[in-house]
Amino acid sequence: MSELSPTERSTIHRGRKRAVTDRDALHAVLDAGLICHLAFVADGAPVVLPTGYGRHGDTLYLHGSTGAASLRAAGAGAEICVNVTLLDGIVYSRAVFHFSANYRSAVVHGQAEPVTGREEKLAALRVITEHLAPGSWDYAREPNQRELAATAVLALDLTEAAVKIRTGPPGDEPEDLDRPTWAGWLPLHRSWGTPRDCPLLPDGVAVPAHVTGRPAPDQDTRDSATG
Repeated sequence: MSELSPTERSTIHRGRKRAVTDRDALHAVLDAGLICHLAFVADGAPVVLPTGYGRHGDTLYLHGSTGAASLRAAGAGAEICVNVTLLDGIVYSRAVFHFSANYRSAVVHGQAEPVTGREEKLAALRVITEHLAPGSWDYAREPNQRELAATAVLALDLTEAAVKIRTGPPGDEPEDLDRPTWAGWLPLHRSWGTPRDCPLLPDGVAVPAHVTGRPAPDQDTRDSATG
């Protein structure tokens, strides 16, 4: 499956020129993000909550407490929507109407399936852990049975999804191009700070290589664009 689904709710109408239909682009956005926003309807009202996630193939795994209303609603078969947005920069235009942002955004629609089997749940939690903190699953202690019982894990198929990407310079009006007003874009670069020891850490425990050597978060560096 190389193309994203063309369903009505996953078809981009506004800013259509920024739509990307390549499934690899969807995977790239999800892999570059760290936190998603899970949207659902609870008691007739919309709710949006941030949560950790991880992707394996064309499945997105979400997790949280078994007591969380979001996980209970999603696990009961409710329609949900998941968004991941990466801000890559601010676009400065000659006219304030055309100020914008360079970004990569993915939206996934569907019904999530609860992951219940012990081995299946452990595998899904490994995906989520390795996405948020690579190298940690084999380094730290695995969840015990009590912790597994308190953790809800959902699997969301990535069949129905949409991706929008904006890069590069502003899209000013032709009549504004000669204005003596600076226009361009200010890239946003992200980096990790210095690891901080837990105050309760025993003497002699060094920061592991998978923490000290973690690369900077993915940064979109393309300079060409249609605006």
